[in-house]
Amino acid sequence: MPHSLTRPAGLAVAALIAVLPLSAVSCSAAQKAIDCGNTAVAVGSDLNQLGGAYNNSTNDPAAAGRAVSKLKADLDKLGKNAGSTDVAKAVTDMQAQADKAQQAIDNKQVPDLGPLGDAAGNLTKVCTG
Repeated sequence: MPHSLTRPAGLAVAALIAVLPLSAVSCSAAQKAIDCGNTAVAVGSDLNQLGGAYNNSTNDPAAAGRAVSKLKADLDKLGKNAGSTDVAKAVTDMQAQADKAQQAIDNKQVPDLGPLGDAAGNLTKVCTG
């Protein structure tokens, strides 16, 4: 007489079947997905803050400098913790553009945020490509 699986056991088997294909995914792909998720959350918030500060620069000129500083700090932390070389390189490229924006702000110039946006787009491409 065959034994029927109990509901919890059946769910455990179903979960195992769902997880097995994930074990075939390389560790680097999984690390890249984690790095991209962490990066998207931090950098997305920072870029929104920077855009708002840039648009409101006549009322609070120092806000853009604070926003770029926060972005740079988050990028530095993400770059140090990135396990994926592709993500780390894209973060480094974005750091370079954030540095240029910071230099312009420090020199009381209007920063060109286009290259920073391009670097963010490249980071997105690395994460989705």
